[in-house]
Order: sequence, then structure tokens, then C-alpha cells
Amino acid sequence: MTETLLRTPFHSWHADHGGRLVDFAGWEMPVQYTSIIEEHAAVRCSVGLFDIAHMGRLVFSGPDACRLLDRLLTNDVAALEVGQVRYALVCRDDGGILDDVLVYRFADDYLLVVNASNRVKIVEWIEGHREGFDVEVVDRTCDWAMLAVQGPGSVELVAGVTDHDVEAMPYYRCAIGPVLGNPARISRTGYTGEDGFELIVPSEVAVSVWERLMEADGAVACGLGCRDTLRLEAAMPLYGHELDEHTDPYTAGLGFAVKMEADAFIGREAVLAARDRDGRRRRVGLRLEGRRIAREGASVLSEQSVVGEVTSGTFSPTLEMAIAMAYVESSMAEPGTSVEVDIRGKRVPAEVVKLPFYRRNT
Repeated sequence: MTETLLRTPFHSWHADHGGRLVDFAGWEMPVQYTSIIEEHAAVRCSVGLFDIAHMGRLVFSGPDACRLLDRLLTNDVAALEVGQVRYALVCRDDGGILDDVLVYRFADDYLLVVNASNRVKIVEWIEGHREGFDVEVVDRTCDWAMLAVQGPGSVELVAGVTDHDVEAMPYYRCAIGPVLGNPARISRTGYTGEDGFELIVPSEVAVSVWERLMEADGAVACGLGCRDTLRLEAAMPLYGHELDEHTDPYTAGLGFAVKMEADAFIGREAVLAARDRDGRRRRVGLRLEGRRIAREGASVLSEQSVVGEVTSGTFSPTLEMAIAMAYVESSMAEPGTSVEVDIRGKRVPAEVVKLPFYRRNT
């Protein structure tokens, strides 16, 4: 029997407006509406809207909410001020990454946003480690919808639906405020390399908020296709590609999200050992000759030796070149190093380049 796919509150809107729907982590989600290149350009030059309601939203409250999160996450939750957002990782005892997450501190609770593909796993992980903590954890994924407004026009667009001063909100900050008169959580965050916001609203008003935002000149509905090309240009890792349970934070280049001086988190000793290990692989960028795309799993070669493996690749619409991220041996990780990538049996010349591939003007 085929398993029924989950649907976000925006599903009918996507279907009615030409969204090409696909299975993504058990959810029926739009991969594109017009073309990936057009939607990608809208985010880089104007403003795009993304349905991200498939991502998990877990609320932590009670006296030990902070203490439990500090046990679960690699970053320093205790140091968060009300209104701050922080990127963090959930690790196994052996240092492998279970998920990369965002943790938000509000006045009365904490919010943890997790990847859709990992929500069930992370909920079970939390349940297995909450004994002895006076905390309530509630999965609000189906109660609340979440959408992203990304691009240079995002400030003006979001300012039109809330009384909160979003223009004055710094990056990686959050607030509770009304969106079209409805209770909402607003954060200046995103996954595209552009300025932008993510809005969490009650599921029953989600479509009305979406439709109001879509009324603005230049607003474009965007699917998962361009979300991937945008994040790859910005060198943002994707769980299941750059990150998995066999990769530690330092190999992934995410040491900034690890606070060793904070309370001891699960996997701390293994992560510390990984940090100090000589010769570990490194995540790098590759710029390939020609237009052929290096797919996940493609071998990175130097002369007759395999020196790495591609984790993500695309043809960059912004840079108009083939790019990829890969893990390579430390001796091959210096920018300017020449390598080759095996693309379906053909060795394509490539150069190791500094990440990110694209950085917006601020």
C-alpha cells in the first residue's frame, strides 16, 4: 500500500496555481511553478515566497527548557537573549550529526525548528533524553504553518502585513507580533543567501496570509527546486547531502555552531576529538569546466586517485557556471587546487574554490 503523503495548509493553493508537486520527506511539496531559473532570479533580484510548513516546529517550555536544550544542542542556548535565534546541531554520542536546527528564544518558551526528514527521529531523540528535566515539549508542526519571504524586497513586503518594526530587526532575531491581525512568530532568517524573513502563523489563516503577500508587485511563488540552487550558491549544507549521522560538525565546517565551553552536550567528547584529529576531510567548493552537473556521490579525482566525493551539485543560475560542494582529503582542500570530477564516466576538470560561491551585497 502506498503511504499517504502529508500536506501543508498551502497544498490546495499550490495545486491550483500550477505547482509541480513531488514527494519530499513524506510531504507533497511544490518543486517549481514556472522554472527554477525564473524563481531563483526572483529571490536574488526581487522577492520570493516559499512554503516551509513541512519543517518541524517543536516548542519547549517549563523550568528546565533551556537546560534540556543545552544538553541536546551543540550551541550555547543559555547565552541566548529573548529575541535571538541561533544555528545549532543535534549530535549522537559518537559526534555524528542527527540534524541541523534553529533554536529561537521567546519570552515564555523556546522554539526548535528541525528538518522535515528528521522530525520524527528528533522527537524520539528528545523523548529518550528528557528524563529528569521539568519541561514540556509540544510538536506544533500541524498546528502552525511556516512560510519564507526571501530577497531584496522582503522587508517592504513583510512590513505590509505586520505592525512589528521588521526593518529594525537584525538578522537572526525573532519576535512575537501580529501578521494581518493574527498571532505570529516572525524571524529574520532564511536559507537562500538573501535577506529575508520566516513567518509562523496558525494553520487556519495560512492561505490568507500567503495570498495577501502574493498580491504585491514582483512577489513570486517559489518551489523546492530553486530553494536548492539558492542554498547551494550560498554554500549552506543540506541534511542528507553535506550532513548525516556519520559526519561530525568540524568535518562539515560547522565549528562555529559548537560551543565547547557551554554545558556538556550529547557527543561533546567525540566532537572535541574530531576537532583535534589530523587529516580529516574538509567540505569545499568546486567550480567545474563546462555546463555538466556533478551529482551527489560523484568521485573527485587527482591523477589516478579518488580524493573526495561530491555531496551537492548544480548549474548556478546567478554565476552561470557548474558548481558543487564536496568532501575531499585535507591535502586537496586549498583553494586553487586542480582536481577532476567523474561525471558518468567522463573526467571533468574542476578547481577547489573558497565558499560561499555567492555572497549578497549588504
